[in-house]
Order: sequence, then C-alpha cells, then structure tokens
Amino acid sequence: MLKTVLIMAGGSGERFWPLSRRTKPKQLLKLTAPDKTMLEQAIERIAPLVPHEHIFIVTSELLQPVMRSALPELPAENIIAEPAKRNTAPCIALAVAFIAERYSATHTPDQIAMAVLTADSHIANAEVFRTAVATAFDHVEHAPDLVTFGLKPTRPATGFGYIKAVSSGVQTGAIAVRPVASFHEKPNEETAKAFVADGHYYWNSGMFIWRLDTVMRGLTECLPEVGVKVDTLRAQLHGQTHVVFRGAAPSIDAVFNHFPDISIDYGLMERADNVAMITAEFDWDDIGSYDALERSFGADEQHNVCIGDAVLLDSKNCIVINDASINTMSVGVIGMEDIVVVATADGILVCPKSRVQDVKKVVGVLKETHGERFI
Repeated sequence: MLKTVLIMAGGSGERFWPLSRRTKPKQLLKLTAPDKTMLEQAIERIAPLVPHEHIFIVTSELLQPVMRSALPELPAENIIAEPAKRNTAPCIALAVAFIAERYSATHTPDQIAMAVLTADSHIANAEVFRTAVATAFDHVEHAPDLVTFGLKPTRPATGFGYIKAVSSGVQTGAIAVRPVASFHEKPNEETAKAFVADGHYYWNSGMFIWRLDTVMRGLTECLPEVGVKVDTLRAQLHGQTHVVFRGAAPSIDAVFNHFPDISIDYGLMERADNVAMITAEFDWDDIGSYDALERSFGADEQHNVCIGDAVLLDSKNCIVINDASINTMSVGVIGMEDIVVVATADGILVCPKSRVQDVKKVVGVLKETHGERFI
C-alpha cells in the first residue's frame, strides 16, 4: 500500500491579524514553536512515516510561490494551487485526482492510502501521533472505511465540532477503530458541557485517512456534484502531475470553478455510513485564534503570555505579542486583565480575550477602507 499525505494549507488565518497577512497566513507563522512555522512542523511530524516525495500541499495561487520558497525539501510540483477557493471537499477532490493520476502507472486507487492533515494544529507527542496515523493506514488497507481522529475533550469547547462514537469496534494492534454514530457542529456552551459529561463525544480533529478508491466512491455517492468530476480532473491532469505550474493547472479551471463551496465534513463525513474513529492519545489543539496560544506557550505567575519585547505591570491573564525587532519598538501594558495586544511594524491589535473571534472583522473593514495595503 502506497502511503501519501495531503496537507490543506489554503486558509488566510484572518483571526491572527496583524501577524498574519495575505502572503503570510497563520500556517506560515511561528505560533507554536520559536524556530519553525506551523506548516514546517506539520511536515516534520509526518515525514518519518511518509517521505517528502509523497507529501502534497494544496493551497491558493497567491500562496503557492511563498510555500515553494519556504519548503525546498518538497518537490515544487507537489505544492498544488486551487484555481479558486471552494472549501475542503473540492480541495480534497483535487488532491485525490492529482495523486491518483501521479501514481497511475504503478498503483490503482485501491492501492493508495491518503492521510489528510491540517497545517494549523498544535500536536505534541509526535511519535504517538505517528503511531495513530500508522494504525489508521493499516486499517484502511483492509477496510473500506473513512477514518478520522477523535480527541477526548478536556473542556466544553464551543469552537470545535464533536463526534459521537459507538462503544466498541475493530482492534488494530493496541488501538481500537470504532464506528462513528454521528457528527455534531460547533455547539453552544450548554450542549458542549452535556457532550463532555456524556463520555461518548470527542472533538473532531478535521484529519482523515482513507484509500483513494474509498473516498472517490464516497464522494460520488454522498456529494455527486463533486465526486463524479474526480475522473474528469484526473483526465485533465494526465501527463501534468510532474509539471511545475505557476498557479493552478489551466486545464482544471472549468471543472473546479463550478464546484460548490462545501466542507468535507458536511459533504461527505456526515452523510457516509462507513465512517470510523480512532481515539487520539496525542495532545492536540486547533490554533484558531489568539487565545489558543495560552495552551501552547507557558504563562508567567500572573498567567500572562508574553512573546517578544514587552513590559507588563500589574496585569494578568493577558496575551502580549511584539513582532517588531527588539531595537525598533517596545510594548508596555499596565493594569490590564484578559486582553490581547499584538504589535507589528505596521499594525496594532488591542481587544478583550473574549472578542478574539472578531479579529477577522477588522480585516474586513481594513480591506474596505485601505484595500490590501494592511492585510
């Protein structure tokens, strides 16, 4: 079984403005390690299991050259651009078509497994993570399942989707692979508390493993407006999967641009009857907004997270980031609680921690008033 990896990295990360910009989204920021971007960490985590030549990235046309420059260890043609932004189901369909065609001379779709990973998750315990991925690869080699990872919730988070799994399943080595009973969208706080208390609900990691033939069949049955076009994409990519395109392959524009804007969770995983879950034993967090950094970086005695040159006096529970060089600017925070302060060379953000989800609204206003100058 040939093992491949798709890393979806087309997001803009607007909730991390002013650190994130159009050509430097959160997956290219060093949010969870001082010396590596989140995308570099994602590749480094999986590379001992799947070599670089079998790792593929789907991103936007704008970010493709940036990522090729930042990731010289990956073949340039493996960093694929989408012609348009169409959410995760079309993104995955494009990658499935590309990978199936890339290896068509030596492997049929039932001989190729694909792990779909994200570039914006913080995962500790890399070896435990690889063990879980290897278990999923072993499982799908013999079973036509769509496998996902569920994480035991440690708090009633309202920013994650949830998975309900049945009590027992197939044992693959030391790890159980259990059928999924249902998926649930991001809940309100009361529902999230009920999920945690129930004990059978897990956070949806947004990572998946399957054989290509399994996901192709699933898309055709559950999301035919995308699934029936995978073979068309393959035909249009014939002979082009080793070509280093600047932007997307022109031959796929007409098909891809007519795809609906729909997530793989809603379009496939919530509709399919062959979804299975592995309980993840590795530490995981979705780095979706500034408050997530509290769980990635150590806080001081006043529970402040301070990154860069800053002075905090009589302040607690704050997140302060100074991205300017140490000789350019300093930041002072006095008598504050539960706030976020982020300073860069051309942007400053100040907001309550409770409003970090609204940072993307600032980006929207800036785009209307200043065009793309500050985004």
